[in-house]
Amino acid sequence: MNKVPIRELPRRYALFLIGLFIASMGVAFSARAGLGTSPVASVPYSVSLVSPALSFGSWLNLLSVMQIITQVAVLKGKCNYLEIGIQTILAFIYGYLTDFSCWLIRDIPVAGYPAQFLFMMLGCIILAIGIWIQFKGGVAMLPGEAMNRAISKVTGKRYENVKIAFDILYIAVAAAICLIFLGQLKGVREGSVIAAMAVGSIIKLLNRIYDRYGRKH
Repeated sequence: MNKVPIRELPRRYALFLIGLFIASMGVAFSARAGLGTSPVASVPYSVSLVSPALSFGSWLNLLSVMQIITQVAVLKGKCNYLEIGIQTILAFIYGYLTDFSCWLIRDIPVAGYPAQFLFMMLGCIILAIGIWIQFKGGVAMLPGEAMNRAISKVTGKRYENVKIAFDILYIAVAAAICLIFLGQLKGVREGSVIAAMAVGSIIKLLNRIYDRYGRKH
């Protein structure tokens, strides 16, 4: 991330945490829809359906730990351990916020496919807004994105291509988990594919709107 003046850090981290909470609400709406979550959340969500021993957010935390370990292994001696520590804290906050967000909307009725589809699209939009706000905070990255960045840096592959590859991997693993243990694609469905395509496009749209109107104020 770009170096930020110390006096700006409290405001930037507050903005990042707001974005984190909004993103967790987006994931919660997608989960509530029952049509599949975003690719990075699809594996922990699918595992939570198979094994309720841990909550969705707790499985998300475990995935974050795996992503951090991968990042450290890839970067080896060039790893910024302060950044790793911040990522770890924020990742666990995100996991707990996801559980809290799921709890907040647990009683909202979602009856029929049109309502499911609406919730899924709302989830994509809310998630994109949350991620966009995190980018504007400009102080940290969650482990998944940081892992993609590390692999991109070491291999020379474009960041976007690394992210797409892992999104496909997450969806494939989640689909396998659901088919093997549940006998159906319950945790990953059309919503996961739509989220993979829609969230990035919505973020690009938000950037264009901000560049056109926001910078003038």
